Amino acid sequence: MKIALIGYGKMGKMIEQIARDRGHEIVSIIDIDNQQDFDSPEFASADVAIEFTAPQAAYGNYLKAWAAGVKVVSGSTGWMKEHGDDVRRQCTEGGKTLFWASNFSIGVAIFSAVNRYLAKIMNQFPQYDVEMEETHHVHKLDHPSGTAITLAEEIVERIDRKEQWAEDTTDPKLLRVDHIRRGEVPGIHTIRYDSDADLITITHDAHSRKGFALGAVLAAEYTKEHQGLLTISDMFKF
Repeated sequence: MKIALIGYGKMGKMIEQIARDRGHEIVSIIDIDNQQDFDSPEFASADVAIEFTAPQAAYGNYLKAWAAGVKVVSGSTGWMKEHGDDVRRQCTEGGKTLFWASNFSIGVAIFSAVNRYLAKIMNQFPQYDVEMEETHHVHKLDHPSGTAITLAEEIVERIDRKEQWAEDTTDPKLLRVDHIRRGEVPGIHTIRYDSDADLITITHDAHSRKGFALGAVLAAEYTKEHQGLLTISDMFKF
């Protein structure tokens, strides 16, 4: 498969290595200093572009890739509130393809499935209050993480006593989501159900970014054969 990379930071370099190890060809690498390469024949030859950049750049990158006829796999967050409706329209009515996930880790996909199932059970037991905490490296500026937001939304959808999620809240109708920034932590997400009798905790603790990079390449392999607006739940049927 021919892959283009959009964004060549730590994640981009790790994705490049894993893609090559799996026998794929990197035909184009686009970073901030060579944006003109979106118009190159090398970029247009890609089956899929894998995009990991900043929230303010992601949507524009999708449009440039689609203009070249290239499908996109993206892990960039923060663009959906402003551009989500247009992206959905482009993928459902315009024939474009985007595989988007807040987290590409296989372990997080499994963790998310456990989270959904546990929340469904806990809807029956109001004596348990639920809260979430996420920890990431000090370079991560947004909070809570996109993964935490996804997990929180899954809980709110399934627990009737929680109306929505919020940071720094003591309102019992809201799911509290806390964030911590320290060191070079790749990502830790913890969900706690606490009652007077006991505490139930589930945690996903990433050892490195390797799991995210592998998941992105697996998503690109999946996207090559599919179209429309895709996500982890399409690739993994839990």
